[in-house]
Amino acid sequence: MFRVSNFVVGLANTLIMLVGVSAIGYSIYMFVHQDVTNCETAIRAPLLTTGVVLFVVSLLGVIGSCFKENLAMVLYLIILIAGIVALIGFSVFLFFVTNKGAGRVVSGRGYREYQTVDFSTWLNSFVGGKRWVGIRSCLAEASVCDDLSGGPVSQIADEFYHKNLSPLQSGCCKPPSNCNFEFKNATCWIPPAKNETVVAANNGDCGAWSNVQTELCFNCNACKAGVLANIREKWRNLLIFNVCLIILLITVYSCGCCARRNNRTARKSGFA
Repeated sequence: MFRVSNFVVGLANTLIMLVGVSAIGYSIYMFVHQDVTNCETAIRAPLLTTGVVLFVVSLLGVIGSCFKENLAMVLYLIILIAGIVALIGFSVFLFFVTNKGAGRVVSGRGYREYQTVDFSTWLNSFVGGKRWVGIRSCLAEASVCDDLSGGPVSQIADEFYHKNLSPLQSGCCKPPSNCNFEFKNATCWIPPAKNETVVAANNGDCGAWSNVQTELCFNCNACKAGVLANIREKWRNLLIFNVCLIILLITVYSCGCCARRNNRTARKSGFA
């Protein structure tokens, strides 16, 4: 007798299996095609691993629920409860490491500016040392500043100052506001004359700015902070997703326990 709980577990894991197959297929596509960017190649191996894990675990769930194989169901439930516990721990970790770094409002501007000191020490480790060389290369390949190169935002200072820039654009595509650079266009700024008020001497980003379009502020600490703000924003969204996923997995786990009990009852009754 096929019970509702077996159907729910089987359906949920069939959908997850399709996600796993899609992840495996896309990662293989990136391994085969050489025209992907360096940034994309960094996710090939993790994506393939994730796809394989999802496929194997969901396959156990399908076998256990649809074919009433109790051993497969037990293994599936053990992996599932371990995954739920790990996901809860990871979510708590995400909450604490992303609790800082909301950015600072700049007077008369429509955007925020960011500093690396605003973020947790653990997050700062992502943009330290040799890692930054690869990230900087990815930013150049992704052309994160191209959206500022057209329209009135590109040529009119007031339009630019009131634009809601993304963290990456705010940190990497313009000099920090306290450098007092003169706006020429969105990605070209003129340093103040030496006989004018000296900009913040302790802000090395003022000297790091370049009007070369492939460099801009990619060597600035403000750009590192923009990357961290972008990571923080993505991880905060991931935290919300994790909470929803935990609720879903607990529901599936409960159905899985019922399906396991149904399997045992079916076997004892001779319906296996």
